[in-house]
Amino acid sequence: MAFSPCPNDTFVFDAWAQGRVPGAPPLDVTFADIDITNGIAERHEDAYDILKVSYAVLPYVLKDYALLPCGGALGRGCGPLVLTREPGIDLSDKKVAVPSETSTAYLLFRLWAADTLATGRVGEIVVMPFHEIMPAVRDGRIDAGLVIHEARFTYHEYGLHKLADMGEHWEHTTGLPIPLGAIIARRDLGEARLRSYAETIRESVRRAWDDPEASRPYVMAHAQEMDPSVADQHIGLYVNEFTAGLGEDGYAAVRGLLTRAAAEGLVPALPPEALAFP
Repeated sequence: MAFSPCPNDTFVFDAWAQGRVPGAPPLDVTFADIDITNGIAERHEDAYDILKVSYAVLPYVLKDYALLPCGGALGRGCGPLVLTREPGIDLSDKKVAVPSETSTAYLLFRLWAADTLATGRVGEIVVMPFHEIMPAVRDGRIDAGLVIHEARFTYHEYGLHKLADMGEHWEHTTGLPIPLGAIIARRDLGEARLRSYAETIRESVRRAWDDPEASRPYVMAHAQEMDPSVADQHIGLYVNEFTAGLGEDGYAAVRGLLTRAAAEGLVPALPPEALAFP
């Protein structure tokens, strides 16, 4: 499996990775930024049975991969932010940094821009590593930055202002939770193995919730020197009821995002049955 070293992912998969889920197959983990795992899925590299990817890439990969109904990141109050050095600027002619053009964050940003900016788009998009975005905005090298995850808790330290919350806009306009990261597995593994993987992930989540301290060494070993309190906030925000199971609201959110994006011409249309779990 390949997933990010972010605290929510390591928290979710700790019990499985550390062999604390009885009867589960050994898990061989590769840590990779989600932009990399998105590319792996789009190229259908057979080295990985399971991947954490952006919901935004599902229309391009669901022919070969099945969406697992658990383990991902979807919730409320957890959307990407647009940050600026000065409050209230108009982005229609500005340069904006984004961490990836294949991410759900960028897809939500494009939907927000289409709804709220006079031109429907910004002046220029620049792809930049996530950890460089806030310093670049602070130093005036770019006008604004699209940030995710723990930046919600730390952007004040850079003297930045929140121009807009993509998740807030999404929830206000749809009433649905915010889909961010999905867990997918190769369809050619067969229905029985896919179901087994899903149940193993659910059990790994349950064990993480039952004994949060057991996961702390694994989480902090991969948290890239993140403050433990920020890691705890990160987990609390992104690991929730939808991680244990998408449920009706979760699937509605995923369908809503991809249907709306397809209507704007941002992604290919997806057949309704494509999201069904075997």
